[in-house]
Amino acid sequence: AFHHLLGECGITFFARAPLAARYRRRFPQSLDGAPVLLPLEGSVMRRSLAQWFDAQGIRPNVVSEFEDGALLKAFGAAGDGVFPSPSVIEDEVRRQYGVQVVGRVEAVRERFYAVSHERRLKHPAVVAVCDAARERLFG
Repeated sequence: AFHHLLGECGITFFARAPLAARYRRRFPQSLDGAPVLLPLEGSVMRRSLAQWFDAQGIRPNVVSEFEDGALLKAFGAAGDGVFPSPSVIEDEVRRQYGVQVVGRVEAVRERFYAVSHERRLKHPAVVAVCDAARERLFG
């Protein structure tokens, strides 16, 4: 299989309004001890976040870990903690889950790929989808 990079973005932290207001001040240091929902250990985002937390001297209180990103966001929407998501879908996350932005981290990067069995994409529909993702999401 071949991986074709569509784009990359930083990470945005979200929370319900009361938590967002509390942890937005002094972000990112405010995350030290904050209730945080994270992807499972071993995931790319979790490893990147762990490295970033360590570099910042931040020790969040990990209250839950999730394999499924939608479930993580649903628990965040319920007010269970601050949670990360790729910045490229920030508007969608705010609308769909009724949460607010706590802060953004450009140092933690999320990358998106199209995976194919071809080294070079040739099918017109696949090329069109990849080009649209690169332009509309990451352009």
